[in-house]
Amino acid sequence: MVPSRRMSQNWLPDFFNDFFDTDWMVKTNATAPAINVLENENGYELELAAPGMKKEDFTVNIDDQGDLVIKMEKKAENKEEKKGHYLRREFNYTKFQQTMLLPDDAEKEQISAKVENGVLSVSIPKIKKAEIPQAKKVIEVK
Repeated sequence: MVPSRRMSQNWLPDFFNDFFDTDWMVKTNATAPAINVLENENGYELELAAPGMKKEDFTVNIDDQGDLVIKMEKKAENKEEKKGHYLRREFNYTKFQQTMLLPDDAEKEQISAKVENGVLSVSIPKIKKAEIPQAKKVIEVK
């Protein structure tokens, strides 16, 4: 049974509003950055939103299973002090890791990454398939 937060004479609409309203549920993925993946004829382009991050905050590699691993970690400490007493002290720590299965046609040796304007871009080229020449010989069926 779904918990209902309000009672009214018109209980049916409130019951359905409560059912579809997820404010009472814990948001588990609230801090994960948004990721876009685009496929074109030459490869795949992955974009990961990372405002305020620099290239030093990222590690992008292929793991032992051949999967793409993106790690992001940033530690920051902002202090404003006056005569030995803190006026404000804030610690900030951001850590994220995403492992992505690469498609079979990914050219793993040619993957590149760059950070620009708060976006990590990962370019994954496709393996060039050699064109197989088609036989022009006509075979007679007996």
